[in-house]
Amino acid sequence: MTIAIMAESRPGERRVALVPEAVRYYARRGWDLRVESGAGAGASFTDQDYLEAGAAVAPDRESLLAGADVVLKVQPPTPDEAAALPSGCILVCHLDPLGPPGTIAALATRRVAAFAVELIPRITRAQKMDVLSSQATVAGYRAVLAGSASMIRFLPMLTTAAGTVRPARAMILGAGVAGLQAIATARRLGAVVSAFDIRPAVKEQVESLGAKFLETTLDEGAEDEGGYAKELSEEQHQRELQLIAANIGDQDLVITTAQIPGRPAPVLITAEMVETMRPGSVIVDLAASDTGGNCELTVAGRSIEHHGVTVMGPTNLPAELPYHASQMYARNLASFVDDLFDDDGAIDYDDEITAATCVTMNGEVTNERVRSNLAPTTE
Repeated sequence: MTIAIMAESRPGERRVALVPEAVRYYARRGWDLRVESGAGAGASFTDQDYLEAGAAVAPDRESLLAGADVVLKVQPPTPDEAAALPSGCILVCHLDPLGPPGTIAALATRRVAAFAVELIPRITRAQKMDVLSSQATVAGYRAVLAGSASMIRFLPMLTTAAGTVRPARAMILGAGVAGLQAIATARRLGAVVSAFDIRPAVKEQVESLGAKFLETTLDEGAEDEGGYAKELSEEQHQRELQLIAANIGDQDLVITTAQIPGRPAPVLITAEMVETMRPGSVIVDLAASDTGGNCELTVAGRSIEHHGVTVMGPTNLPAELPYHASQMYARNLASFVDDLFDDDGAIDYDDEITAATCVTMNGEVTNERVRSNLAPTTE
């Protein structure tokens, strides 16, 4: 079986789906690996690194994909990339399956068996494949560094001959993987940290990292079976906003991480809240996208200033730390692909992980939620 690793074409994307050290995970199954020339350059992996690890390097996209059985990427394929994929091949990457439907429709037309890594279920067996968690770890860490670099204050307390500098205050909204990593990083850098999450179950995790957990009363369960936060009722959301408004005014750094799969991110910080913050404070909105973010003022891909407060809307922080982000992603993908095929090279489409992640197969959209998202374009 031949596995091809495509170079990424999305502007600013520096990650790669295979790092040289991960070649051995595939080689032990006897599979052939083919890497597009320059694919690892953004993460500082050279073609020679791949050759020394045992992979072949294809000089161009055409020779890379010729006869490929499996194609690995980071970002969803562009329309041109989807059209170039071998008919009937297997594609494993981020697919944004509940986003704009064009990519999924193109893959179905091409009869590609496409697997969306965002849909890997949160079960014990799939932990080593959990791309969302590994990349969220990178994003949470990087968010604190990016925010602190834009602040006008120190994060830690400093005692100097010129006097004592008080530590900055940081608030993290959302205590999932990204939020917990942001808490841990801000604490390591010396900030006084508080955090809020609609799931009471995460209080112990927040406090174990040395942060204060901000609590409010929610009448209904706020967590789904997969451990993700659920969308709140309007009454619950108003209580949430009241709690945030009461605590945001004295924060120097705020990092937001709240997202709901397939839906616009909930607005947690209004313009009025931003205006209560001290000039020089910073908000880093990890939910920034074309549909908005957790802050009402967020502009995806840009940093803006409002009443002296900087609002940052990064959309791909893991790509800013491409070496380790690629390393983690590549290990996740290697585990997924290894699990996907049995010893005879066959795929069990009834397997729990396989069924959850398969989006297109044999010219059809197989995932019910994704199919519903496509429906308006096919009427």
